[in-house]
Amino acid sequence: MDDVQPDAVVVRFATEADLEAWQDVRLRSLTDAPDAFRSTVERERAFTDDDWRARLRPPAVLVLDGDRAVGLGGGFEVRPGVVIVVAMWLEPEWRGRGLSRQVLDLVVDWARERDHEVELEVASDASAARAVYERYGFVYTGETSPLREGSSIVTHRMVLPRPPG
Repeated sequence: MDDVQPDAVVVRFATEADLEAWQDVRLRSLTDAPDAFRSTVERERAFTDDDWRARLRPPAVLVLDGDRAVGLGGGFEVRPGVVIVVAMWLEPEWRGRGLSRQVLDLVVDWARERDHEVELEVASDASAARAVYERYGFVYTGETSPLREGSSIVTHRMVLPRPPG
């Protein structure tokens, strides 16, 4: 889509007012890339409004083209002091424009302000996502796990080292 201008996009933390936009883009992400996430579109279609609202807490991030959500990302504290990056996705025509970095910046800055470590899991066959995370500075731990119970897809755990000093 040649007429898409990156400066027309806003990358910001989601709020409760973004509930419908969040639901829409999240379900689109699960439909577009069903093997990129631990969750499934079927599971999340069954969520209640309270389930969805719980996902809008910081550091939930939306990528907006005007009023339309075209991407998202977020994180949650997976264990004390550790935030895991989750739900990273952009519509195909918005990829390769540096927006993933902007989403990661918000999530990582939020985590670092709280003195949290940052990690994520990425599917072994998600080469574009792996490249984004590697460029950002995430490193592989050597730990792997199945994407979901019974899945043959393997995910790799990555961590973001703290900057020196």
